[in-house]
This record gives sequence, C-alpha cells and structure tokens, in this order.
Amino acid sequence: MKNLNYRFFFIVFLCTFSFGMVSGANSDFDLLRKRFVAEMMQPEINKAEIIHLMNTIREDGTWPDINYTDVSKTGFEHGRHLSNMVALSRAFKKEGSAFKGNKKLRKIIDSTLNYWLANDFICENWWWNQIGTPTQLVSMLLIMDKDLSKEQIAKTLPMVGRANLNATGARPSGDRIKIAGILAKTCLFNHDEAQFNDVIRVIEGEIKFSTGRGMQYDFSFHHREDKVNNTLSYGTGYADAFAEWAASVAGTRYKFSDQPLRQLIDYYLDGICKMMVFGKYPDPGAMNRDITRFDGHPAFGTATPERLLGTTTYRKAELEEIVKIRKGEAITTLSHSTFYWQSEHFTFQCPDYFTSVRMYSSRICNMEEPYNGEGLMNHHRGDGTNYISCKGDEYYNISPVYDWQKIPGTTIVQKPSLPSEKEIQKKGLTDFVGAVTNGKTGAVAFDFKSPHDPLHAKKAWFFFDHEYVCLGAGISSDAKLPVATTMNQCLLRGDVIANGANGNTIVKQGVQEMNNVRWILHDGIGYLFPKHQKVNLSAQAETGSWYKINHQADSPKEEITSEVFKLWINHGSQPQDSTYEYIVFPSTTRQQMEQYSKKGSIEVLSNTAFIQAVKQLDSNICQVVFYQSGEIQISNDLKIGIDSPGLVMAITEGSNLKEISVSDPSRKLGRIHLTVNKKIESSGDHFISSWNKEKGISEISVGLPQTVYAGKSVTVKL
Repeated sequence: MKNLNYRFFFIVFLCTFSFGMVSGANSDFDLLRKRFVAEMMQPEINKAEIIHLMNTIREDGTWPDINYTDVSKTGFEHGRHLSNMVALSRAFKKEGSAFKGNKKLRKIIDSTLNYWLANDFICENWWWNQIGTPTQLVSMLLIMDKDLSKEQIAKTLPMVGRANLNATGARPSGDRIKIAGILAKTCLFNHDEAQFNDVIRVIEGEIKFSTGRGMQYDFSFHHREDKVNNTLSYGTGYADAFAEWAASVAGTRYKFSDQPLRQLIDYYLDGICKMMVFGKYPDPGAMNRDITRFDGHPAFGTATPERLLGTTTYRKAELEEIVKIRKGEAITTLSHSTFYWQSEHFTFQCPDYFTSVRMYSSRICNMEEPYNGEGLMNHHRGDGTNYISCKGDEYYNISPVYDWQKIPGTTIVQKPSLPSEKEIQKKGLTDFVGAVTNGKTGAVAFDFKSPHDPLHAKKAWFFFDHEYVCLGAGISSDAKLPVATTMNQCLLRGDVIANGANGNTIVKQGVQEMNNVRWILHDGIGYLFPKHQKVNLSAQAETGSWYKINHQADSPKEEITSEVFKLWINHGSQPQDSTYEYIVFPSTTRQQMEQYSKKGSIEVLSNTAFIQAVKQLDSNICQVVFYQSGEIQISNDLKIGIDSPGLVMAITEGSNLKEISVSDPSRKLGRIHLTVNKKIESSGDHFISSWNKEKGISEISVGLPQTVYAGKSVTVKL
C-alpha cells in the first residue's frame, strides 16, 4: 500500500512537471509572437500618408504612381505596393490609431492584398522573391492575423515560404540569417513551435568564422567568393538580424548561448564599428555600390547595440559608448589602428579624426560588381582610396557630382571616360599589399599595379596621432595620358587657403594650377608638402545626377549641383619613376599649419621604389616599408635591416629600441629576420634575439601568423 502511494504521487509529480514544461514552452512561444507583433506596431501612424493612400487607390487595388509592369533587376517598384499594404494594416490594427477598425480601410487592405495574390509578382532579382517580398508579407500576416480570410492566408503562405533554408539565397552569409528569420516569424504565425526551435538553432549556428562567405577571422565580412569587403553592407545586415533574434529570445527557453553572443559582439565592435567614422558614420572607403544610392550612407542607429546590451554584459561599456556617441550624448574617445588582412582594408581612428585605406591584391578583387545597375563608375575605388573625416559628413551625398578618376588617395590614369561597367571588377595583380600595426598606430603598403591601365606605383601611408604621411614612388605609366594622385575630393565648405612664395592667399573659385605650394587648408584639414609642390586645385560647383551612377528605377534622374573641393598632383603624361610626398593634418587651423611648416615633427627618411620610411620625432616612432631586403638608418646611432620584403615599425626610447612590430604583406614567410646595430639579447613567445659580436649586430627572428592569420602583425616588446 505504501509503495502504491509513492507511485501515485510520483505519477502526479511527473504529470505536473510535464504540464509545467509544456506550459512554459507554450508561454515562451506565445510571448515571442506577441513581442514581434508589438515591434511591428511600434512605428507611428502618418495620418496624412494613410489618407493619401486611401484616396489614391484604384478599384483594382493598385496605386497609379507604381509601375506594375517592370519586374527587372533595376525596376520592381512593387516593393512600394507591399510597404503600403503593411502601413495600411498597421493603421487598421494599432491602438489609438484614427483608422483602427475602419471599414473602408479594411476593404482597401483586402483589395491591395488580393491584387498581389492574383498576380504573385516575381522579380528578376532573387532578393525580392526570397527576402524582400516575404518580409513584407509575413509582417502583414502577423499584424492582420485573424482579420485575414482563410483563403488569403492560404495563398499568402506559399509566397512567404520562398524564404526557406533550401532557397538559393540561403547560402552561408548575411542572407541566410535573414531568410531564417523570416521563416521563424512564419513559424510564429503558424504556431509551429517545433520548427521554430529548429530555425532558432540555425540562426544561432550562423555566428562563426569562415574562409569563404561570411565572417572572416579578422572580423571583416565577405558576402561572395570574390572576397570583396562587405562589412558595412551584408555584414551589417548579418549582425542586425542576429541581434534582433538574440534580443527577442533573451530570457526564454530559446535564448542563445554565450559563445555565439560574444563572437557576434566582438565582430560588431572590432569589425563593424571600427570600420565607421567615430563608430557612427560609414567609412566611405568601405562602401561598394551602395555609395551610389541616394541618401545611402546616413549615421548608424542604436537598435543593434541596444539589443546586444539586453542579452549579455560582455563588453558592456564599449557598447554603451557606441550608443551614447550615436545619440549625440558623448564625444568619441575611440582610438585604434586596425588592419583587416582578409579584406586588404585599414582603418585609423583618433579622437579628432578618422581615415582609412582601401586596397586589393592577387588574393581578392578590387570592387563589387555593379549588380542591379548600381555603382556604375566604381572602377578605381579600391586603388589605395584614402578618405579623411573630422566630422563624418564630408562626403555625404557627393556621389552624383563626383569625378570618379580623382578619388582621395588614388593614383589614376586620367582617361577621357571610364570603361564599361562590365570592366569594374578585377583581381589584383600584386601580392605585396598589407599593413603593420600595434593596435594604436600603423603603416600601410600597396605595391600597386593597375588592372585597368598600364600604370604601377609604390604607395604607402604612415599614421600618427595628429598627422599622417602619404608617399608615392616609382610611379610609371605607358599610357599617353596624364596621371594624377588625388589628395582629396569632398564637399566644399568655407575658404580654401594656400600658402606659397607670396604667403597665405584665399583661393578663388574655379580650377587652377598653383606653383611652389607649401600647404593647403580646407575645412579644418591641412595638406603640407615637405618639398614645395606644384598642385592642381578645383573649388567650384559640379553638376551630375544619381541616375548617371545608379540605374535603379527609384534613382533620382534630375540634375543636381554641389560645391566640391578637389586637390591633386599632376604627374604628367607617361611618367617614369615619379614621386609624391604630402602630410595630412586633420582637425587643424591656419596658425597650426604655419607652425608645422616652420618646424614639423615628421622626417621622411626614404621615398624610393625600394624603401619608403617615415619617422615621427615627437613619439619616436619609425615606420618602414621594405619592398626588398635592405637596411635603413632610423637615427644617428640606430640602423635596422631585413633580409626579405616586409613592414617594420620601431618605437625607440633614447638610443634604445623599445618595441618592434612586423608583418609580411606577401603572406609567404614563416619568420621575419631583422638586424639591429644594438645589443639585444632577449626572447619571447614569437621571437628570439641574439648578439652577433663579430658583425656588431643583433639578429632578431620573429615568427609570423600563418593560415587564416597570415598578414596579421606581430608586436615584440624588447
């Protein structure tokens, strides 16, 4: 009898426990459904817009200002029909809306949806069919819910179902997470908890490193096999989609584990945010065809970092700083020197300025193809592009009036016109492309050989806290056309001041050639020439249109005019072994430029096709690009040598060598071997140094990262 009682209570316990498990699971599932509906209902109702949509709709459920015939990659205005449907549905269902439960609006919603269901528009661009259209339709399903008929739901679900894990677009990359997210919302609508759980695990599993498409080991992002840097486009969508789901399932049985959350936050802070100006604005150099979209590069919002903050305390202070910066509640204190060796992209951030260098090598392609009629003039946007920002909006919406052969930082043959857009994407022709950095400062080297023109050059950049140095050597071209190195092309703001033989002058509007220039100052950015330089300068209104560079149907066709500043050096036609030297002083004044020109803190040690080297005298930092084995005197009593090509950064303290950073841009070496004419006997995790008494030198051997980390820098503390 006693055993029977135990068995009875045990069965009751199991039933109660099992019911609690099921009840808890259902509770979490229902909670998530309500969360997503609530999020979709958040946008404010634009009363005037809703009235306009209701008044202009035709009897067949269409709007007169939408082209329903063109389903091409550059057309498909049908997306506006879908967004209109969602806006009307929100107005019909939202509490407090003046249109809530409106019978006339209900009929309009039915007519717009029925028109779509009767036609099932398919775009030539797969994205619409598998992401764009399903996203809008599943939103409408969740918002309208039981206010839709069973027949409408039955016809809508197969269209939403084109977003599935076997879809062609669901390849490992940002789009797989987006498609999985649409599928998860469909599961919420269908009350399919089992499949929902499976899809959530797929989303969680997408946060991983990849050697193909997806998140790279340097925290950049590749969407395609061309290895073009897509961190601020597809890579940002990838992070946004994951963060949305991470925040939504937080606190439920579906929550993500710590490892993918931490990896995503590392990627967001060290990949995405470090490729932004002050962690807020997109680096123009990291943009691809999106740079030709009207209003396509505004400041980033706070949704993703705020969502990540709601999931974990990992790197909380850094995420909070990003949120405050984007809200305008804090001035950036960000500082970093970051090289993305998988994407040949370098960024440098100080509290006062941000700059970057975009390159390509025989390992990657130069630029994204002009998919769907966008980015039609991007041929040279990877040729050592060097944008500079002190505010973040210096290049905002400048693209329609841009001279696409005078891109900041580049050396380009000035052709009468650019080749066909079919000739934009090219593989690099040299492998000596890279950077050396210790995380705070760094140098960049680009053994540049143009895949478009018979032009080659050795280009290097050297970055310090208050200035950076740009060197070019061995500039040679066989084309019977001028070759130009452009220092900047940005929006014209305020006076342009030039300093030369006759002192300071305010430059007049127009295009002019100026001789014996010492420095130029515009919009708080100074350009100083260690050797007096002949330069070309343009400060005038330029005219163009968005449609010239982007053939999407919604690309504005009217001509616009903007005031533009351009500064460049003309190397002439068919130059042979030409050079350039200039120093950029961001966030500066006329008085400071006058002081710099009298007593600077920069010494250019060498600018040849064999060695390019710069020393910053205040910080005792010397950065050297060795295109071949050699040696260089970096101070009166200190000489550094190398037995192979490579990059070296040395920090000295008095006559002693304090720190060395090295890298191998060619990615061929296992170790770098240096010589220093100082006695250094030391060893560490990555290096060993021994004194050669007979030669009077220390021989330093530094182990280099391999496989997916080849090209990354190594820093040795001596």
